[in-house]
Amino acid sequence: MNSMTGYGRATASLGTFTLTAQVSSVNRKTLDLTVSLPEEWEPLEPAIGDLVRKVAVRGKVHVDLELTGAKGENAASWDENAAAEAVERLADFAKKQGVAFAPTPELLWQIANSQRKGSELPHADEARPAIERALGEALRGFAAMRAKEGESLLVDFITRLGALSRHIAAVAERAPQVPVHYREQFIKRLREAGLEVDLNDERVLKEIALFADRCDITEELTRLRSHLEQFTALLKSGGEIGRKSEFILQEIGREVHTIGSKANDLAISRNVIELKNELERIREQIANVE
Repeated sequence: MNSMTGYGRATASLGTFTLTAQVSSVNRKTLDLTVSLPEEWEPLEPAIGDLVRKVAVRGKVHVDLELTGAKGENAASWDENAAAEAVERLADFAKKQGVAFAPTPELLWQIANSQRKGSELPHADEARPAIERALGEALRGFAAMRAKEGESLLVDFITRLGALSRHIAAVAERAPQVPVHYREQFIKRLREAGLEVDLNDERVLKEIALFADRCDITEELTRLRSHLEQFTALLKSGGEIGRKSEFILQEIGREVHTIGSKANDLAISRNVIELKNELERIREQIANVE
C-alpha cells in the first residue's frame, strides 16, 4: 500500500552546473502531473512523464528540475524587469477590455520564460542522462516515502477494521433478542391498557411476526461481513487500492445504514453510530491511499 503523499530530491552534475530534481505529490483521484523545467528542455517532458508513471498511478505530482551554476546561481535566469513590464502591459490591456486580471503562477512562469536572458543551458539531448540520473534517484526517495506512509496507513486500517468487526459482532449477538424484547413490551402495553391478552391470539402472533420480519438484519450482516473480508483482502493485495476501496466502503456504509433503519433497538443503534464513526475515519484516510 502506498500513500499519495510523498517527496524526493536528488542532484547530479551536468558539466559546470548542478542539476536538482525534486518530486512531490498530494492527494488527487487521478494522476495529475505537472513539470517545471527550462523551456529548452521541454522536448524531454514526455520521457519525464514516463518515468513518473512507473512509480505513481494517482495523486497530484509535481516535478521540478532546476539548473544552478558553480556559485549557485540559477542558470535558467530571465530578465525580471522585462517580465514585470510584460505583466503590467497585460494588466493594462485586460483593464481596457473590462476583464478581471488575476495572474496565476503558471502565467507568470510562461511570461518569465518568454523574457529569458541569454543562457548557456546544455542542449536537451546532452542534459538527458543527468536528468534521468537525478530524477531516477529523486523518484526512488519519493516512492520510498509513499511506501513508508502507506505502511502506517495499513496499520491504522487494520486497527479500525478490528473495531468494525467488534461492533458487527455485538449487533449480531443482540439481533435475535430484538423480537423477544418487542414481544414482551407489546404484551405489557396491551395489559397496561386493560386489554385481555391471549398469547395465542392470531392478531398478536401476526403483529409479532411482522415486527420480527421488519427488523430481521440477517442478510445485511452477511453482506457486511463479506464486504469487510473483501476490504481486508484488498488492503493486503498491493497495487492500486484507492478506487476499489472507495466502492467497497460505499457498500459497507449502505448495509450499516440499513441495519440502523431496520433494527429498532437502542443497543444496536449505539453500535451503528460507532460503525458510522469508524467508517468516516476510514474514508478520510483512504483518500490518502494510491
